[in-house]
Amino acid sequence: MGVNLVLFLTRVLEQSNASAANDVSKWTGTVYIFSLVGAFLSDSYWGRYRTCSVFQVIFTVGLVLLSLTSYLFLIKPAGCGSVTLSCEKASTLELIVFYMSIYLIALGYGGYQPNIATFGADQFDEMDEVEGASKVAFFSWFYLAMNLGQLFSNSIISFFENNGNWVLGFWMSAGSAALALIIFLIGTPYYRHFRAGGNPIPRVAQVFVAAFKKWNVRAPSDGEKLYELQDKASAISGSRKITHSAEFRFLDKAATETEEDVISGQRNNPWRLCTVTQVEEVKCILRMLPIWLCTIIYSVVFTQMASLFVEQGAAMQNDVGGFHVPPASMSIFDILSVAAWILLYRRAIVPFVYKITNNPKGLSELQRMGGGLILGMLGMISAGVVEQYRLKFVSEPRGKSSMSIFWQTPQYFFIGASEVFMYVGQLEFFNGQAPDGLKSFGSALCMTSMSFGNYVSSLLVSIVMDITKRENQPGWIPGNLNRGHMDRFYYLLAALTAVDFVAYVMCARWYRCIVLSKDTEEGEELVERI
Repeated sequence: MGVNLVLFLTRVLEQSNASAANDVSKWTGTVYIFSLVGAFLSDSYWGRYRTCSVFQVIFTVGLVLLSLTSYLFLIKPAGCGSVTLSCEKASTLELIVFYMSIYLIALGYGGYQPNIATFGADQFDEMDEVEGASKVAFFSWFYLAMNLGQLFSNSIISFFENNGNWVLGFWMSAGSAALALIIFLIGTPYYRHFRAGGNPIPRVAQVFVAAFKKWNVRAPSDGEKLYELQDKASAISGSRKITHSAEFRFLDKAATETEEDVISGQRNNPWRLCTVTQVEEVKCILRMLPIWLCTIIYSVVFTQMASLFVEQGAAMQNDVGGFHVPPASMSIFDILSVAAWILLYRRAIVPFVYKITNNPKGLSELQRMGGGLILGMLGMISAGVVEQYRLKFVSEPRGKSSMSIFWQTPQYFFIGASEVFMYVGQLEFFNGQAPDGLKSFGSALCMTSMSFGNYVSSLLVSIVMDITKRENQPGWIPGNLNRGHMDRFYYLLAALTAVDFVAYVMCARWYRCIVLSKDTEEGEELVERI
């Protein structure tokens, strides 16, 4: 649905290109903000299975409501919203129902997306040699499966919607979501279910409060002298113990046992004394945040594929041999690129790098994410060059360029390649580096990166338009792209990505990975039998 939303807004609701791009960015950003809601419920109370089930139901209901809203209110006359037939203006009430439906979809999709990835990874026992190797490859195949689903959406469904059959396209999406929900529920007896670790917010607050209370206490430099439970079980339900790390030494004060703790009987009061594992859980979050911040600019680059790339394609020659190529369907080349690069990485790059580094993962997650930034930058440069030449082949002020839409293929290719390195790397990194009690939160960090990227993109478009529209100029991204300079916006994004890459390298060199304690209960004991 998301890839054609920009065309729905411009053709059915008759928004301007800049407004539609901003609305799509805000909607997509909200999708990923809701991932934090799903992650919180999953890690704290419901567990991943129940969270996935509930939010998939919400997602399906949202799609059904969107289909009904479009059929009953928005697609008037029938078949409108195509290239040639305009729709009647929608009333305020109809627009309210429409936005309710798409944000219900955002809630459902955002809520289950980070949990379904983590839930899938839960099915592999990383302590087992065979299953551990399979878990390493899981996120690549998971991302490939997502993109193959999008291949159907961006080709078949996009074809119908681009020709004015919006209602049919939405009903096809609703039917697919309902079928996916049924298949997911059928597998219930065969899943491995992990216990929820409880609300992490108090645990995090306890570490800061305990450390502040002991601000004048000197923490021992030897991590073995810090407080930890002596048995194998962790103080955090469903989690394994984490070994002490040297970063953020101030927080070690929270795990420093004093005479006052012993005399006053405060050893069991986590607001006064925390375990090493509880402190390290907070440190893990703090260490991941700089890496997470550096991925936001990449998400700004990625979101252009669902907005400005589509608008650029709509202003190009998209009739080939009597067949009309929907601009949104060009993202097929992104999906094909993702599929090709995942296969290439798993089958060729990993074995080759393994021979050199002896790392079974091939390149590390951080190395892949850095490569994703470089490829994303090349995608923006490619899009900028295409836009420059598109403008040269415009013969009429408001007409389409004679340049073929297939010249967009390289920019989709670069973005697809960058996804394999950046987003698959992110999924592995945040899931692997998050403590056991915050696994869904780790996956949600990947999605919130996309969320903030969309909001930053929307803000950036608004700022650029405000600056470039001065002195009666049309701006870089006007309603009529032939009067603008969208190529400059692409080059601006490429420059920002280059700066971000430098910051990312510095953060990646500083980062230290989580180390689980050997003195902990086996992972199988953490599994909830239901």
